[in-house]
Amino acid sequence: MGLGLLVVFLLSLLIGRYPAPGLIAWERLTGDELAQRLVLNLRLPRLLTALLLEMSLSAAGTVFQLLFNNPLVEPGFLGVSQGAALGAAFCIVFLGGSAWAVQGLAAISAFAGLGFSYLLARRIRYGGWVLRLVLAGIAVSALFSAGLGLLKYMADPLRQLPEITFWLLGGLASVTWPKILTTLPAILTGLLVMFLYRWRLNLLGLTEETVFSLGAAPGRERLLLIVAAVLPTAALISLAGMVGWVGLIVPHIARRLFGADARFALPAAMLLGGVFTILCDDLARTLLAGEIPLGILTSFLGAMVFLGSMILQGVRVQR
Repeated sequence: MGLGLLVVFLLSLLIGRYPAPGLIAWERLTGDELAQRLVLNLRLPRLLTALLLEMSLSAAGTVFQLLFNNPLVEPGFLGVSQGAALGAAFCIVFLGGSAWAVQGLAAISAFAGLGFSYLLARRIRYGGWVLRLVLAGIAVSALFSAGLGLLKYMADPLRQLPEITFWLLGGLASVTWPKILTTLPAILTGLLVMFLYRWRLNLLGLTEETVFSLGAAPGRERLLLIVAAVLPTAALISLAGMVGWVGLIVPHIARRLFGADARFALPAAMLLGGVFTILCDDLARTLLAGEIPLGILTSFLGAMVFLGSMILQGVRVQR
């Protein structure tokens, strides 16, 4: 898997529409200064962002699905994605919409979504902790979605509304080295914590009583893993916009291929997510003369893979 990801990454550096659609010949790359700048200053940071984005979303999806014993949750269900969208839209409508301001406010709002979900879950007196957190996440996401709709209604339809819409579709066209370097510490910290704690996910997916009887502190460790999953997700959503479905479907594929043991499923999901998004970004850059938003391709292909897996599973059950 790692070797396949490396091959896809290196080939993607040479794929584009300059000097002609397709693969750049190595001789042309070494002799064309403009092509070298294009690869090093535009494609390389963009592909690194695509790799880190979906490694983070896939790992976060695996963590959430195991922690909450729910195969249909994804990284944004605790109000993270909706919070980031609300913060970005607020900045575009009221604060001028500069790239750095949108990125910063989106990240802050993403963590605000997680904080509101956590505080609301502590106030709910129905069910266990996992159920309360899920219900709180649904409520906070709905509130933020309503706020986003209000901001879209208030936005200038000729200037601000198209900008909000394009951000919500997701894309990596504006990624540069300074932007990715500012988010790199948060991304690597979250990925490292999730990777090192992957063996604990098998335990933390059990009931609270069982986990406590085995000598673990489920509340503290679950909170640590949730924060570790949200940290890179918030940073990358603020940079690339909304990119959906990968954090939902890739963990399912990883568990089907490598089993339910989180020690293997989580790193497999990270590698699969990286390959999937890099390929989607290649299509976004090369299919048309104008770039296709990345979120459209990931949602379309992710939904197709999901439907295909459900149909194949139904056929096996009938047999």
